[in-house]
Amino acid sequence: MKQDFRNVSLRQLRVLAAVLRTGSVTAAAQRLNVSPPAITLQMQLLQDQAGLALVNRNASGTTATDAGAEILRAIDQIETILESCGATLAALSGARQGKVAVGVISTAKYFAPRLLGDFLRAHPGPTLQLMIGNSADMIGGLQRHEIDIAVMGRPPEDLDVEMSVIGDHPHVIIAAPDHPLARETFLQPARLGAEIFLVREPGSGTRALMENFFAQAGITPCIGMQISSNETIKQAVAAGLGLAFISGHTIGASLRLGELVVLPVQGLPVIRQWYVVHLRQRRLMPAAQAIHDFFATEAQRYLPRL
Repeated sequence: MKQDFRNVSLRQLRVLAAVLRTGSVTAAAQRLNVSPPAITLQMQLLQDQAGLALVNRNASGTTATDAGAEILRAIDQIETILESCGATLAALSGARQGKVAVGVISTAKYFAPRLLGDFLRAHPGPTLQLMIGNSADMIGGLQRHEIDIAVMGRPPEDLDVEMSVIGDHPHVIIAAPDHPLARETFLQPARLGAEIFLVREPGSGTRALMENFFAQAGITPCIGMQISSNETIKQAVAAGLGLAFISGHTIGASLRLGELVVLPVQGLPVIRQWYVVHLRQRRLMPAAQAIHDFFATEAQRYLPRL
């Protein structure tokens, strides 16, 4: 039986999205600034029109049924269209102001802010919202339409995105200058099997690249500490707490100051790429498109030298 959704309200759709994304009626009510009974009523009206259960409730929270997930995808498309329409109307009215949400993985914070600063000095007008996180954060931000463009080193495999390469991204293994391996001129990866490594958290592109490198070398690294900050990892390595597999773009100053050294490991550096990406279905407004294009054409000049 074909369902007639012509009488569904945008309010009902947003209520469903809030319930599914917060995991409960109470949290959704707080996010939308309404009472829980109002949330329950709108959910019931939407479910009656759908003719199908939209949510599952269990001890871990509220999750979408197949029907609920399908409606949630439709909600995301509707919100994208409405946002695009509003931005287009603003542009047509001659408004030069516009908010652009840029997501940057933490490793890219060593060059992306300088690039954005130069862009704004040359093109005043847009208001930037900057989100810093790991690769999983960037993917989630794109999925939830919380960011317009993302700068990352590992393009999402499960999202339909447009991406442009903006430069090489080398990864190396670092040690304290007084580490025994720092005196070596050539190291086989097998020599690293007994060393303690300080690593990024799961969901980090650097962590995934490290695991792939060691897997190809047939090594299971000994993980001494998991740290979500590149700066803290560098300080811990300099203090002699272990080695680290890290982006070469994060260590330039530490190398120049003699706080760290790069170990001459066979197969390193691993060269990956930096990308600027956005959802294919999300049409970029003029300000966002200008920032995207600036990254695509100018970022190479801002990348730190190893």
